[in-house]
Amino acid sequence: MTFHIRKATSADLKRLVSFAVAEAKEAEGVKKDSERVRQGITTALNDDSIAMYWVLEKNNTGVIGSVSMVKEWSDWNSGYYWWIQNMYLLPEFRGKGLMERLIQALKDAARNEGALELRLYVHKNNAQAISAYQKVGFFDADYRIMTMSL
Repeated sequence: MTFHIRKATSADLKRLVSFAVAEAKEAEGVKKDSERVRQGITTALNDDSIAMYWVLEKNNTGVIGSVSMVKEWSDWNSGYYWWIQNMYLLPEFRGKGLMERLIQALKDAARNEGALELRLYVHKNNAQAISAYQKVGFFDADYRIMTMSL
């Protein structure tokens, strides 16, 4: 099998929406409104300053995974942190080193743009995802994420 990673286009929208909805269900047990997710991804696909998406294709015939990122400016370090926003692989393709390929493509793009580092957040109870991210080189940071409802 051959795999190819490329920037996502609007033709990938339906698949990206299905991945985002599935990821929310698997990772956090929450059901997301597909229409709202579609609106969000459409907006980002039309404006790289909001988010960027890459897809993983098998044999150039079907998208089997994706990764997206958003940028965060650091005035302390005068550069952007790239945050992985979504990462999804169809279950039958997990455990085959493909996530590492998606991460590597993202790392290459980040380096080409002078990003400071890759970051992500993962649900504290998602042991499978934490283990997978650790295997490809992520480690715990000294930060704690806090939120405030609006």
